[in-house]
Amino acid sequence: MTTGTIDLDKLVRTLANRNATRTEANVQSGLHALLLAAPLSLEEEQLRDLDVVLEQQAGARKRIDVEAGLCVFEVKRDLRKGNVRQDAEAQLAGYVASRTQEMGQRYVGVLTDGAEWRLYHLKGSALHLVSSFTVDPSKPDVEGLSVWLEGVLATSAKIAPTPQEITRRLGADSPGHKLDFAELYTLFAQHRDEPTVKLKRELWARLLTTAFGTGFIDRDELFVEHTLLVAIAEVIAHAVSGLDPTAQDVSAASLVTGELFTEAQIRGVVDADFFDWIVEVPEGDRFIKVLARRLARFTWRDVEHDVLKVLYESVIDTAQRKQLGEYYTPDWLADRIVDAAVTDPLNQRVLDPSCGSGTFLFHAIRRYLDAADEAKLDNATALSGLTGHVFGMDIHPVAVTFARVTYLLAIGPARLQAEDRPSISIPVYLGDSIQWGQERTLFTSNALVIPTLAGHLWSTELRFPARTLADVGQFDRLVAELSDLASIRRARGAPVPGLSAVFRRYAMHSDDQQVITETFKTLCRLHDDGHNHIWGYYVRNLARPVWLTRSENRVDVLIGNPPWLSYRFMTAAMQTEFRKLSEERGLWAGAAVATNQDLSTLFVLRSIERYLRPGGRFGFVLPWSVLRGRQHAGYRKGRYALFQSKDLTVSFDDAWDLHAVKPAFFPVPSCVILGQNANEPRALPSSVERWSGRLPQTNLRWEAAKKHITRAGASVQEAKDATPGKGSAYEERFAQGATVVPRFLLVVEQRAAGPLGSGAGRVPVRSRRSPNEKAPWKSLASLEGSVDRQFVRSMHLGETVLPYRTLPPLKAIIPWDGKRLLHGRDERLGLYPGLDDWWRHAESLWEAHRSSERLSLIERVDYHRGLSNQFPIPPQRVVYSKSGMYLCAAILRDNAVIDHKLYWGTASSLEEARYLEAILNSHVVTERLRPLQARGEHNPRDYDKYVWHLPIPYYDPDDERHARLAKLAEEAERIAASVALPTGKRFETMRGLIRKAIAATDTGRQIEEEVAALLG
Repeated sequence: MTTGTIDLDKLVRTLANRNATRTEANVQSGLHALLLAAPLSLEEEQLRDLDVVLEQQAGARKRIDVEAGLCVFEVKRDLRKGNVRQDAEAQLAGYVASRTQEMGQRYVGVLTDGAEWRLYHLKGSALHLVSSFTVDPSKPDVEGLSVWLEGVLATSAKIAPTPQEITRRLGADSPGHKLDFAELYTLFAQHRDEPTVKLKRELWARLLTTAFGTGFIDRDELFVEHTLLVAIAEVIAHAVSGLDPTAQDVSAASLVTGELFTEAQIRGVVDADFFDWIVEVPEGDRFIKVLARRLARFTWRDVEHDVLKVLYESVIDTAQRKQLGEYYTPDWLADRIVDAAVTDPLNQRVLDPSCGSGTFLFHAIRRYLDAADEAKLDNATALSGLTGHVFGMDIHPVAVTFARVTYLLAIGPARLQAEDRPSISIPVYLGDSIQWGQERTLFTSNALVIPTLAGHLWSTELRFPARTLADVGQFDRLVAELSDLASIRRARGAPVPGLSAVFRRYAMHSDDQQVITETFKTLCRLHDDGHNHIWGYYVRNLARPVWLTRSENRVDVLIGNPPWLSYRFMTAAMQTEFRKLSEERGLWAGAAVATNQDLSTLFVLRSIERYLRPGGRFGFVLPWSVLRGRQHAGYRKGRYALFQSKDLTVSFDDAWDLHAVKPAFFPVPSCVILGQNANEPRALPSSVERWSGRLPQTNLRWEAAKKHITRAGASVQEAKDATPGKGSAYEERFAQGATVVPRFLLVVEQRAAGPLGSGAGRVPVRSRRSPNEKAPWKSLASLEGSVDRQFVRSMHLGETVLPYRTLPPLKAIIPWDGKRLLHGRDERLGLYPGLDDWWRHAESLWEAHRSSERLSLIERVDYHRGLSNQFPIPPQRVVYSKSGMYLCAAILRDNAVIDHKLYWGTASSLEEARYLEAILNSHVVTERLRPLQARGEHNPRDYDKYVWHLPIPYYDPDDERHARLAKLAEEAERIAASVALPTGKRFETMRGLIRKAIAATDTGRQIEEEVAALLG
């Protein structure tokens, strides 16, 4: 890369080359040249060498090497030498503290020797590392370093807000984001116990637990991350609307409370909410203004897609979003669904009941405004009509803020800043669309009920009679006025004022006045206790689902991507209610497939029941398993019984099968279900429109994506059609192995003993680590200890089983004493000191970091008795893989326990074991199981007990075919044993080599023929 006359590649290579002859002056000069030459938008006058007087006790005047923007650079010749780094960090801390105090703005520090670049923020009087970048002098990444530096300095301007730039400059790995998070977390930690901060965090956690069950992990870090995301969105909202968030006369408080939007008569964009605690604590104002300056670099008026979705996905990691069932839809797909479902945009009212960041809203808004332009409607008429025709709702407070800003982005700055722009209210609401059962819902038959705080002697509910919800605009004004009367217009501790004027102004029914009076008294008490800052926002938003259920307010079109929250991640109360609602509608498929069920189809039906008018249309993105999985058979019928109401009937169109579109845009394959709230049901057809193709990236506009996608007619076979019902009696004999997780607590490797050994009968071990570990376990330190030998047992996992052959088993701590599984509450554990130490340490880590308190460590390991049922271990067992592209089986003759990635069963003889081994390893069986398997992100995935849906007969030694298969399996074992397995390769590769070797022989061909004949 060359800029002007400077060869940046050469410059960065020279800077990163820490040779012994260069001086710190050389590095400083090179840094100065880099900051001017790199694409950072820095000018000469922005770089200054400054004399800085440190605190008096430092005893000397010292020089900052380079200062740029709000960043102090400290340069060293080689940070690897001796105590150079530690000394430099101490020196840099003084510089950063001094400049922060002098200038009244947040300063950061960068320590570098040209190869290592380390970014610090000041926490108290000490520096804390938040980001780093390393340059390889042999292959200098000039662009990467430039982006990293720009993220630190925030000097570029007019950056196009493309997905790539959003991720690079604002995403979780950007230095800018890491700085902002570190600073904000410090603020939160300092003020977390203040009443207003504590309340808002409590309400945030309560709401997300309702939305996401046990998948939601209540962590301070997540609350701070959400606070930061919302603050970013609120600043962007101002920029989109033509308001300069960096202007000196714009206060930080106005940016997060929406004051400027209220003045501009744009309501419902930025509210006082869970996250405005920032401006209620010291230093919060400064944080918001620095954030605004960083965000003002982007040209937000140029947005043509849902950019906030990109921001959310770049900050919240994939594993966490998967556990919460949060899957954000690519723009090209949302565009097509809106096109298919919204056929008359000017006359159809549209709702996305799980709007997320607003992707579907964006395209519905653009479709409405395009139609308004075609109809030659003026801007005032178009915007007034739009806000009465396109609605969004979500239970995630971050998503709601994002969707509101996306609504503005879709309208566009030109319309928002036009002179004829009317007063508008953005109709995106915080609400529980599915409305869980009465013990969980916020609504009774005649009132809206908001629980407030536990542990008080006085009423802890805010109650609003149903009549007050009839006019949603008037209800908003009523709640806002009550909230203001209780706090802003009333001193803390003052008498509770009367409400007669309020009752007259709102024509309050006499039967409702006492209820409102009691609610107002509660608001006053909350204010007196310092807890009243949030309730107006909370109540107004949670009333929306009730308003939309009224027949006159129901919509014509439902669109969106509902939460795919897995049953296993629901709280116990949610599971109970989910099952109840599912059974009523005929959706419950039985306990056998309960763990495969998710919230998506129930969510769709509840949305249709509550919000879609008769004859209205819908289009939703759903898991691909909806097309054929047994767990969704009830949904495909099109008729659903409703409790104390007539049946709901749906007429389905042909679905869109999207599993062949690559790269995969969700962790599991997806489809699109379209249909109508009809008088007569039409079951989901087996015919589908199959979309296929490979996109250059997942999130494209339709104009770019359509040239890569082919659409053609096809069909999908339901899982039940592939299982005629006779199955195999072997099903009862096979079980899944034990859930020995988290692995690093229990799976071990032997380590060297100390100088004095480990003691008789003990084995020195440590945790066996894996790159596949997930948070929070991957960040925890390994366990080490010397464990009593009898409890260090062999264990087979999926990765140790190959066709007709096994690899050496791993080692695991299994607390089986010959009679029972030991644990921390068992007094016998103390008889084995080595096991006792290890197990109690493992239990403490499990209890500190588990996502739910439902299971102890021993209950997790022995879930459904998956471990204890393996004892006593039979002399010969057949095991097969739980999942994979090809089924794989082998015979075990050792005493190893079996992990949950394998299924196992006993065999009465070696011949029976080989008979099963031959059948399970055959390609014929794998192909016949394909229609039964769920699909993973790339390929078919789980076999589980679907294997035994095939008519595999019991082994009969007198049956010639059975005997031949046993003999052929013995030959296949010899072939498998002769295959030379490469070291350092994954087990899938080794399986492939063995399959290929066997398939090339007469033995392999005969096995396929015999199994095909056996199964018919």
